Amino acid sequence: MAVTTERAGTPAQARKAIVAAVLGNVLEWYDFAVYGFLATILATQIFPAGDDATALLTTFAAFGVGFVARPLGAIVIGRLGDVRGRKIALMTTIYLMAFGTVLIGVVPNFETIGVLAPIIVVIARLIQGFSAGGEWGGSTAFIIEWAGPNRRGVLGSLQQASVAGGLLLGSGIAALFSTVLAPEAMESWGWRIPFLLGGVIGVVAVYMRRNIDESPAFRDVEDAPASDTETEPGPRLAARPFGFTILWATSYYIFLSYMPTFAQRHLGLERADALWSNTVGLLVLVVTVPVFGHLSDRFGRKPFLLLCCLGFVVLPYPMFAVMLDGLPFATIIAIQALFGLLIATFSGPGPAAISEIFATRGRTTWMSIGYSFAVAIFGGFAPFIATWLIATTGSPISPVFYVIAAAVVSAGVIWRMKETAHAPLR
Repeated sequence: MAVTTERAGTPAQARKAIVAAVLGNVLEWYDFAVYGFLATILATQIFPAGDDATALLTTFAAFGVGFVARPLGAIVIGRLGDVRGRKIALMTTIYLMAFGTVLIGVVPNFETIGVLAPIIVVIARLIQGFSAGGEWGGSTAFIIEWAGPNRRGVLGSLQQASVAGGLLLGSGIAALFSTVLAPEAMESWGWRIPFLLGGVIGVVAVYMRRNIDESPAFRDVEDAPASDTETEPGPRLAARPFGFTILWATSYYIFLSYMPTFAQRHLGLERADALWSNTVGLLVLVVTVPVFGHLSDRFGRKPFLLLCCLGFVVLPYPMFAVMLDGLPFATIIAIQALFGLLIATFSGPGPAAISEIFATRGRTTWMSIGYSFAVAIFGGFAPFIATWLIATTGSPISPVFYVIAAAVVSAGVIWRMKETAHAPLR
C-alpha cells in the first residue's frame, strides 16, 4: 500500500519538523563522536596500561562498546517509534545521549578512583550507544516521511549531513581546545570541556524537538489495518540494510573517526594538526552530501552507491601508501577531503535508499536493526580493528584491506537491490 499522505502537512510544518530533526541529530552525534577524537588523551587519563599501544586498544575497545549497545537501542527505541510515534522516540534519544556524555565529562581519572574510572566510562558509552541505536533510524524515518515525492533523496541526505555535522562539530571543538590550550592543560582538564558541552547541547535539542508534529506517513497508518506487503517478514528485509551498511560504517569510522589517531601515530602530525585535517574532510562531506542526495532523486540511488564502493576498492591503498611515504600537511588535508567526497556519494542517497526498503508500519524498527547491527560490528570496532591490524602485522597500511573487503561485500548487496528513487513510499 502506498502511503497516500506522503504530501500531507503544510510546508511550514514540514520545514519545522525537518529542521528540528536535523539540528537535533547534529547535537546527538556530536555527543557520541567526541569520544573518538579525544581517544589518545582518554588512553592516559582513564585507561592507563603498561604501554601506549595497549592503552589505546583498551580505549578503542570502550569506543566499540558504545556500538554494541546500538542494536538493543534500535530494537527498543525503534519499536517505540513504530508504536507510539517518531516524536517520542526522538525525545528519548536526546535525553539518554546528553546524560551519557556528561557522565564521561565528570568521571574522575584512573589515578583518583582506580578501576571505577574505566567502568563508569564503559557504562556511559553503553548509554550513548543505546541512544544512538534508536536515533539514526528514528530521525531518518521522520525526515523521509516528511519529504514530499521526488525530494526524499535530498531531504533524507540532510539526516546524514547532520551526522557528519555532529562529527564535524566534535572534531572542530576538539581541535580548537587542542590549539588554544597547552598540551599539559588539555591532558589534565581541558579534555572534559567538549563532553560537558554535551549537557548544554542536550537542553537545546530537547527544546527544539518538543514542539514538532508527528510525521504524516505515521499518522496515516497508525490506526489503519496492515496490508499484505506491510507484513512482509522484517528480519529478511533487515538483512539488506545490514549488508548495505557495511562499507558505509567502515569508511566513516576509519576515515573520519580513526584518522586523527592514525595521523598522530604514523604520519607524525601534532594532535591539533591531525584534528584540523580530519575536520576539513568532515566539512567536505557535510557540504557535498546534499548534492549527491539531490542527484539521486534525478538519476537514482544505485549509481552513486556503486560508485562509492568502486572508489573504496581502488583508492585507499595508493592514498595510504603515499601518505606514509611522507607528504606535506596540505596534501594530507587534500587526501582527507577526497575521502570525505567519496563517502558523500554513499551518504547522499543512503538514508532514502534504506528507508524505501520498508513499509511505514515497521520502518523505524527494521531499518534501525539492520543498520545498527552493521555499524556495531563493522564500524564501532573499526578503530580497534585498525589498531590491532597495525600492531599484529607491523604495517600501518594494513587497515585499507579491511575497507576494501567491506566495499566488495556492500557492492554485491547494492547490485541486487531494486531502484526505488521514483517509487512511492509504502
